[in-house]
Amino acid sequence: MNVSDTEIVNSILMEEGMQPVNEPDEAEVIFVNTCSIRENAEERVWNRLKEFKALKREKDGRLTVGVLGCMAERIREQIMEKEELVDLVVGPDAYRDLPKLLADVDDGRKAVNVLLSLEETYADVKPVRTNDNGVSAFVTIMRGCDNMCAFCVVPFTRGRERSRPAESILDELQRLSDQGYKEVTLLGQNVNSYDDGEHSFADLMYKASQVDPEMRIRFSSPHPKDFPEELLQSISEQPNLCNYIHIPAQSGNNAVLERMRRPYTREQYLDLVEKMRKIIPGVTLSTDIITGFCDETEEEHRDTLSLMAEVKYDLAYMFAYSERGRTLAQRKYEDNVPEEVKKRRLSEIIEQQMNIQEELNKKEIGRRHLVLVEGTSKRSDEQLRGRTDTNKMVVFDRRDYEKGDYVEVTITDCTSATLMGDPIRKSSIAEFEAEPVAV
Repeated sequence: MNVSDTEIVNSILMEEGMQPVNEPDEAEVIFVNTCSIRENAEERVWNRLKEFKALKREKDGRLTVGVLGCMAERIREQIMEKEELVDLVVGPDAYRDLPKLLADVDDGRKAVNVLLSLEETYADVKPVRTNDNGVSAFVTIMRGCDNMCAFCVVPFTRGRERSRPAESILDELQRLSDQGYKEVTLLGQNVNSYDDGEHSFADLMYKASQVDPEMRIRFSSPHPKDFPEELLQSISEQPNLCNYIHIPAQSGNNAVLERMRRPYTREQYLDLVEKMRKIIPGVTLSTDIITGFCDETEEEHRDTLSLMAEVKYDLAYMFAYSERGRTLAQRKYEDNVPEEVKKRRLSEIIEQQMNIQEELNKKEIGRRHLVLVEGTSKRSDEQLRGRTDTNKMVVFDRRDYEKGDYVEVTITDCTSATLMGDPIRKSSIAEFEAEPVAV
């Protein structure tokens, strides 16, 4: 989401005649685009702002530093007044105001706009992608969130849900196709509640698949509470809708889910997983897990471990709970699981998940996949890396293939994080015949 927001900001500022630069010491203006989801993310922001304060001194003050995004409203007084780290603070719904705010700073004033909007979707802004790979792109389809999960600060930092008109989304997908992009991820805090008044998320996904049959479509993040069967059928039937679903569980215990204000039970979640695997043979699943939430017991922790062992996720984003200001959890519960217990539980979850991933990846050996080449391997320019339809990273010899190619690859080896393969031939979504998967 922050990458997508940065591309919107690029567009707005470049319309004013400004140009992106590659290094901070070349810049006249630096924006730090922020996230408040985890404490660790905020700590990184503070450290970067202190670096830029030092750079500003080196430039004798000839540098404007601003904070964008989720941290803006929550800590504006601290970063502007107490710490004196920034010149302007701009919330996620106020990017159109940036030229005026920069002019205020030039006139010697501090500048702030953190108002949240019930309408702003930036639907008419054409994002400018300055630091991407030219193969895959993000497209924001909605902003904000109405779910009010107890642990989550997003509704307070990004406001209420509002959906971008489908026509503007499809127009952007067509532009990306015309520019040669081969993969797009549709973004929102809760994409499957998308509704522009005329189209549901299932409608949008089907229409997106028709823009370019050779362009893969992914999405993130959905919510387990509203996953229509129509959407699952579309993923099963349309070859360019990827057979990969991120489905955040957060916990495997019903009492914890209730405290988290997650409106489903463990049993309902497992029923949904079963339905996904029945309708979409070979689908891979990923999840979000929070360990150490308020009042979590050892038994509740073991329930999360058992859920992860039962589902066998191909990928998991795992975190120890960190209390966020203004959330229901902060107001209602005590953050009473000791840090050393959180760390131990997180280590247990990570260790189990890595073993599961390695087990699942070993089953890929001998299978063929269509891999979209994203670039060279991190270890060698003689190898390429890319993702399967099921979102698994594959590394294979370069030969005559290039970034943006679809390559049919036979998997020969693996780690818990990566597949290694032998390239067979250049191919396409239309040409590739996927192997049948036992259900």
